[in-house]
Amino acid sequence: MRASTHEAPPATRDERATAGAGAVLLTIAGLAAAFGTAACCGLPLILAGLGLGSAWLIRPAVLAAPHLTLLLATAPVLLAGGAALLWRQSRRNCDGKAICARPAVRALTLLCLLIGVVLLALGYAYKDG
Repeated sequence: MRASTHEAPPATRDERATAGAGAVLLTIAGLAAAFGTAACCGLPLILAGLGLGSAWLIRPAVLAAPHLTLLLATAPVLLAGGAALLWRQSRRNCDGKAICARPAVRALTLLCLLIGVVLLALGYAYKDG
């Protein structure tokens, strides 16, 4: 029996440009989930303690509160996935036109990961109280 060899077709220009977008997408989703966890509990307390208004957080808090357990479970998975893909991209070479080759995108992704971890920690810290 002969083993068939399938070669992947050459990447198109659009596929090369979006290569490495997984880390960005997972980070954005994780940041949104972490914001949802912090919006109902920890973020209003921190902002009020700093003397800043937190009335604008009412709508996100009302939307996130019924799903708090799900958000607390998915946010770390999404943020860890984004971090793992970002680390993996740093270990291999990216095509010059790919998203992962742009230093500004990589730095912004890392910054969003850090903000997401802080928001998630706020969500866990003020979850019950």
